[in-house]
Amino acid sequence: MEKRFNVTGTCIPEKHYMVDISDKIKKIMNLIEDEEYFVINRPRQYGKTTTLYMLERALNKNEDYLVVSISFEGVGDLIFEEEQSFVKAFLEIMADSLYLQHKDLATFLEEEKKGVTNFKDLSRAITKFIIEVNKKVILMIDEVDKSSNNQLFLSFLGMLRNKYLLRNAGKDKAFHSVILAGVHDVKSLKLKIRPNEEHKYNSPWNIASDFDVDMSFSKEEIGTMLDDYVRDKGVKIDKEYFSERLHFYTSGYPFIVSKLCKIIDEKIMPEGSFKWQKEYMDMAVKKILIDSNTNFESLIKNIENNSKLKEMVKDLIIDGSKITYNEDNLIIMLGITYGIFKNEKGQLKIHNRIYEQRIYNYMSSLIETSTDVSFYNEKSNFINKDGNLDITKVLVKFQEFMKHEYSEKRKSFLEADGRLLFLAFISPIINGTGFAFKEVQGGEEKRFDIVITYNKKMYIVELKVWHGEEYHKKGLVQLGEYLEQYSLNQGYLLIFDFRKLKGESGKVEKTNIDMGMKKKSIVEVYC
Repeated sequence: MEKRFNVTGTCIPEKHYMVDISDKIKKIMNLIEDEEYFVINRPRQYGKTTTLYMLERALNKNEDYLVVSISFEGVGDLIFEEEQSFVKAFLEIMADSLYLQHKDLATFLEEEKKGVTNFKDLSRAITKFIIEVNKKVILMIDEVDKSSNNQLFLSFLGMLRNKYLLRNAGKDKAFHSVILAGVHDVKSLKLKIRPNEEHKYNSPWNIASDFDVDMSFSKEEIGTMLDDYVRDKGVKIDKEYFSERLHFYTSGYPFIVSKLCKIIDEKIMPEGSFKWQKEYMDMAVKKILIDSNTNFESLIKNIENNSKLKEMVKDLIIDGSKITYNEDNLIIMLGITYGIFKNEKGQLKIHNRIYEQRIYNYMSSLIETSTDVSFYNEKSNFINKDGNLDITKVLVKFQEFMKHEYSEKRKSFLEADGRLLFLAFISPIINGTGFAFKEVQGGEEKRFDIVITYNKKMYIVELKVWHGEEYHKKGLVQLGEYLEQYSLNQGYLLIFDFRKLKGESGKVEKTNIDMGMKKKSIVEVYC
């Protein structure tokens, strides 16, 4: 079997191209050596199961340890209905995990299962098992939040907590270390204990140590996966370029990193080719943004399922609001839990540019499907004979669209959704050949910059609301600096102008900005 980039299930070094996570494993091993109980809570497809697998492989090299690795995935709900069912099932699951490598221990647990009917019996059986093993026993439980809204699960955690405390006092034998893995942090998960009871905070896991290991991939770590790929396949890659761009777009989100690499390797690079061209990166980004996958489906579902979370997402990516990161804010922490947000130097941000773009596309699509723009944005009208995009024509046509369709409710509508409306307007024009990335800049004007690539050319369009002549002049200079950053000589400015002055709305003019040795030309279109 040929090795491949993997985006489903556990990554296996012998089968898949993988990031070297040995430094992360060492940090987790330190927690285990210190006999800590802890929770690895990260968003879906963030490498939790693979990390547990690689950790188990590392621990198995040390004869002092015995790893019992189980999962609550697929066990069903019946075992959580009665205490007797749960305690027997738990020992059975442990036995199944040990059967192939430690048949004698599996048999021991099967015998113990016959005599347990409650958590006290289970505690005693675990003590006898640890004495029988005569090693440091590590318990790993994956997918714990599948059943963490159940009273029996809380009782189970309480039993493990009690054994942990008694062990430390020299009065019992307990697991050397317990590792729980899931999306939610079991310490602080809101739980509904009974049908008619209010949600409560979970507390039986307050013994857990903080898990501070960064499980996202750094640029250097992404480079180790590319090294693995090059060694195996003999492909030439500008590792520095692709490592940096992969991290730029993904912020190291494991699933998205691997997915982009998989797209380049399997969908973009021609058969028989042995070199990654730099343009493959943008092609992969464009493809991932239109492809359907369970990760993106969960992203949109989680946003739609909570109106307050949806509003906060919109505040960040459309309005450019500055929101301070605060762990006491439940909406912020919900977004962190789902991988939508990240903490960047004390400020709340969308986790990565791919997510940001996918959310933009989704929100602009909602506007597009509720607004008839098809009469105005026929793609062929905006493509020159050389195949390049005529941005000026696009802006002028959008200006016409606004004048005819939104003359009465311009201000109330545009202040809330004008930027999304423009994205909905331009999306059908550039789809298929180009794509646009949006960058929201904070400050008084809340600049909204769109970087468009089309037919291997780049265009920068800035959208903003008129806030006076002084701010406008500063904005022109800022756009000039932005153009200089991308080595471009011309930029475009779409201004939502709510002044009642005659002749301002509908105006199109060209301004030159002196940037020292160079001049930048800016086309200004007023709506």
